[in-house]
Amino acid sequence: MYESKPLLRNRIFILLLIAGIFAVVGFSMFLTTVSWYAISEMDSAAAVGLVLMAATIPRLVMMMFGGVVADKYKKTTIMFTTNLVQACLLFSMYLFVANDHLTLFVLLVLAGIFGMLDAFFGPASVSLIPKVVPKRQLQRANAIFQGADQISFIIGPILAGLTMESLGVPASFLTATILVFLSAFFIFPPFLKEAPVEERVPQSPWQDLKEGMGYVRRSNFLLTGLIVLIALNFFVFGALHVAIPLLVDVHEGTPMNLSYMEASLGIGMLLGSFLLSVYTIRKRRGAVTIYGLLASLLLFIIFSLVPSLSWLTALLFFIGFAMVFVYIPFFTVAQEKTENRIMGRVMSIIFLAMNGFDPIAYGIVAGFVAAGIPVQIVLFGLGMAGLLLAFFIFFKAKAFRDV
Repeated sequence: MYESKPLLRNRIFILLLIAGIFAVVGFSMFLTTVSWYAISEMDSAAAVGLVLMAATIPRLVMMMFGGVVADKYKKTTIMFTTNLVQACLLFSMYLFVANDHLTLFVLLVLAGIFGMLDAFFGPASVSLIPKVVPKRQLQRANAIFQGADQISFIIGPILAGLTMESLGVPASFLTATILVFLSAFFIFPPFLKEAPVEERVPQSPWQDLKEGMGYVRRSNFLLTGLIVLIALNFFVFGALHVAIPLLVDVHEGTPMNLSYMEASLGIGMLLGSFLLSVYTIRKRRGAVTIYGLLASLLLFIIFSLVPSLSWLTALLFFIGFAMVFVYIPFFTVAQEKTENRIMGRVMSIIFLAMNGFDPIAYGIVAGFVAAGIPVQIVLFGLGMAGLLLAFFIFFKAKAFRDV
């Protein structure tokens, strides 16, 4: 553990924060650019869903092993290597688009490799925070990181939209390449001087994996929290990823409309993160998590019924604000209660719960829309199903609410 000091004077924390900002701006530019390319150049709702599924399914397959690797090796080394390879992939996308050779097959392969690499970056970055920040500062650290992520998600789509409208799609891929490379520069291991990995009992990756799953299975708090995260990311966040570009297309919007909608979601999450960085929740953090889920689903149902891009953009702000009250309290308690030696594996399981059902959401929304069902009706159905599950969790998980 590094010496306790104010967060903004913690050099390691600041370097991690800067690296994270560059990485997320680059990644959000990638998502916005690739979504717009699929819907505009390939003119297919199914293509959007396929590309997003390609970026997430390999990521999910490798996610558990990403946690095993994060517990065995220095996390800064994992993050640096991942960013460097992702920058090379983005540059190859730029070359393919600039030379008009980016077919759907090539796009799916590159997106799949990109997502698979993120399976190693995510658990390493989240499990590094408790290693460099004392427990009493964890909620504030998580809130600052979440806020930085949302600023980045605001900047990324806007920058992508401006770049695509003024310079074209290839320039947007090239800009994303530069940003991810800068992230690798700031996370360069000699700059951070991470403490050595804790000694562990030598065992196979499969045994490491079983140990992590057993640890989570024995914790009622973690199990209930995983169900909450699955509900939020399947019924709300995953559906929004594929629905936003489709709604922009339905309402005859432009790349800037797409940017505004994604930025609005990010601004809402940013405000929620700011509040949680100032005010530390000490009691009933489980209840706050469930209330955040209920609010997100109610707003999502309203979102599915609104026929105007302007109102949809405004509602995304409130959805983003509500979602933060699910993520940050749960992440903070999970980090407080988990031993450092197994942190990477626990965080990888949490990441898996957060994202494991996203590809199904992408497939459901894109598939029903391709079959001729309006996207608004698909979203309404998902929202109602999610709300029923959230009420079931609320009434059955009293112990979780009291944490």
